[in-house]
Amino acid sequence: MSHLLLAVVAWAAVLRGSVASENRLLNRQTVNDYLEMCMIGQNHKEVPGPESSLYQECLPWKDRSCCRDNVTQAFHNSPTWYKFSWNHCSGHQLSPRCKTRFVKDLCFYECSPNVGPWLVQENRKWRTERFYNAPLCKNECDAWWEDCKDDFTCMDNWSKGDFNWTSGVNSCPSHRPCRSFTQIFKNSTSFCERVWDYAWQVVPDNQPCMKIWFDASQGNPNYAVAKQKAEALLTISGAQRLTALNACLVIMLLILIVWGAWF
Repeated sequence: MSHLLLAVVAWAAVLRGSVASENRLLNRQTVNDYLEMCMIGQNHKEVPGPESSLYQECLPWKDRSCCRDNVTQAFHNSPTWYKFSWNHCSGHQLSPRCKTRFVKDLCFYECSPNVGPWLVQENRKWRTERFYNAPLCKNECDAWWEDCKDDFTCMDNWSKGDFNWTSGVNSCPSHRPCRSFTQIFKNSTSFCERVWDYAWQVVPDNQPCMKIWFDASQGNPNYAVAKQKAEALLTISGAQRLTALNACLVIMLLILIVWGAWF
């Protein structure tokens, strides 16, 4: 019987190990666990908190942010960020309106404290996590598209495109001619979803969805979206844990039956 008990204890340890993983994203047990986290990235805080100020387009996140003021000042004033240039098409500069849209998107990426429910692991030099398929309101996407559709690029996926990096900064290779966003992406949804490798998933405005930029005096509308998603994920993970526990109990019962048949 002692051998049986050891087997049961070992199985329970395996079950606990499947939950208590080194991947912190698998260890979240409460809504707060999803909401009080920043992605693990080169410039991100460990947890969101207030800043005395944030620069220009990033100001809406001042009260609760995953970025610091010096970071926001740096990327507003730098021609590249993570060695990536929006102006990768020779002879073409992003229009001011389009650049402002991408700066706002970068503010969201660096500063938003609301992406916890959509974080996944990724192995890159400057980050080990990213958000994936976060819901973006259709009207937000359409506005971004309207300001950028006449600008130029040579890639439809800026995260994984085969840019030329020989200079240390991305540029378009000879086999990738520059064309307008309209020619490359065709429409707003394709653009918003593909440009950053499906960080965004465009959804109808009547569904819970993210605002890339907002009026801070009205509060951060993305908090409620993240909270609702966290609650849904916890419901799913709770059911999965129950299923795993039931499976464990069934196996333990079978062990006892076999043990009884032999002895």
